[in-house]
Amino acid sequence: MDRFNQYRVFVQVAEMGSFIKAANALEIPRASVSAAVQQLEAQLGVRLLHRTTRQVRLTADGEQLIERLRPLLAEVEDIDQSFQTSQRQAAGRLSVDVPSRIARRLIAPALPGLLRRHPHLQLVLGSADRAIDLVQEGVDCAVRVGHLHDSSLVVRALGHIALINCASPAYLSEYGQPAGPADLADGHWSVGYASPKTGRDSPWEYVAGDGHTHRLDLPSQVVVNNAESYIACCLAGLGLIQIPRFDVQHLLDAGELLEVMPGYRAASMPVSLIYPHRRQRSRRLAVFHAWFESLMRPHLER
Repeated sequence: MDRFNQYRVFVQVAEMGSFIKAANALEIPRASVSAAVQQLEAQLGVRLLHRTTRQVRLTADGEQLIERLRPLLAEVEDIDQSFQTSQRQAAGRLSVDVPSRIARRLIAPALPGLLRRHPHLQLVLGSADRAIDLVQEGVDCAVRVGHLHDSSLVVRALGHIALINCASPAYLSEYGQPAGPADLADGHWSVGYASPKTGRDSPWEYVAGDGHTHRLDLPSQVVVNNAESYIACCLAGLGLIQIPRFDVQHLLDAGELLEVMPGYRAASMPVSLIYPHRRQRSRRLAVFHAWFESLMRPHLER
């Protein structure tokens, strides 16, 4: 294996913290990964990785090397892609992670158009409703809804999506239609949503005329941890939900769900595209970013 590919293998192992994960990501045998790192260490005359049975960590020399390699590898990838296809096309494999409803309702129906324009692009679409470590899992970028706290990633803000309050006709027939938050205390239920990150139930929230967010402890007979179940329970008449409009617009149009309390919605939620620093120059990522931003635009607050 030549020196450049040894560098590429070393960076993959260091970022994923695993020889096996790196081998899977690069689609080469694990033995080849181990040999590449050993050869690189021998050629440089330094130890780059601390290896144990449970983890792989960078040495001080490894830290120094990887910081110099990241911009170099990004530049080479950008050059390669510019000659693989026309300047307007992207090629290769791009791994993305998005919320399941965005994958199902927005991305999947629009993918044929993207892939017709970029026939050499392969999209690996993950849709787990949980926060993942992009570097550890070898994911190039992710779409996140909500406020972010990880400063080690590049964040590209796309805008805000509005949340609406919904209920099924059957629920409203049984419990009545609330006109405002004061009515919710009169025997109303919510479908509980447990945060995949914390496991705690999310409170019922609304923004009042004073511009401040208020919270209510609205009781729940059922608590779920993903959007599909959340909507399904609402359709079954088990309570009120707060959800992005694009998630349920087809159900609103069909009369299967109804919007309630439009003057007392929860605060809108930011939508962002995030990715590790070393992937910021990828042509594939730039194409996906622009495409997804245009896809989301009609659903963002103006």
